Amino acid sequence: MLYEVDTRLRPSGKSGLLTTSVDAFADYQRNQAWTWEHQALTRARVVAGDVKLRDAFDRVRREILTRSRDEEALREDVRHMRERMREQLGAKKSDQFDVKQDRGGIADIEFMVQYGVLAKAGRHSGLLQYTDNIRLLDELSQTGWLSAEEAELLADAYRAYRSYVHKLTLQEQRAMADTSAFAELRQSVAALWQRLMEA
Repeated sequence: MLYEVDTRLRPSGKSGLLTTSVDAFADYQRNQAWTWEHQALTRARVVAGDVKLRDAFDRVRREILTRSRDEEALREDVRHMRERMREQLGAKKSDQFDVKQDRGGIADIEFMVQYGVLAKAGRHSGLLQYTDNIRLLDELSQTGWLSAEEAELLADAYRAYRSYVHKLTLQEQRAMADTSAFAELRQSVAALWQRLMEA
């Protein structure tokens, strides 16, 4: 399996149409989409299909990502969604660390990157060029939102976490670790989250 598709995440819900026209997609993104749906666009890319359709999608993506936004309201939306996810999806046992969902884990890094892209893409076109977190972190450091050292720290943490998760996935296990695992990385990521998203 290359990509897992969750058909429940359609604009009109799980009972809506499976596909939509580019015009309807654009209208939805402009007028109805929630912040988390714009966050998803930071990672969205065409992997196969018609060139004209790809170009149309890229135009809509660029338009939405480069919108001028109230950065404080955006930060609040992103932080609120992240807190909900942590509560619902994080480890339920105090001696476990959910590498994807708990504080200082993968999702914190991804949400910081998504916030940075939505907040800065209108003034920094390099943020539209890539969809992967590692290169986006480098681009975000060039905007001045993150220092080069902070971007490198987050990239190193992301690589370490993803490597661990990939190994567990091959063994068909959940992305869980003992709370002592990744302690220093978790603390550093959580401190950056605090500074960038909660200060």
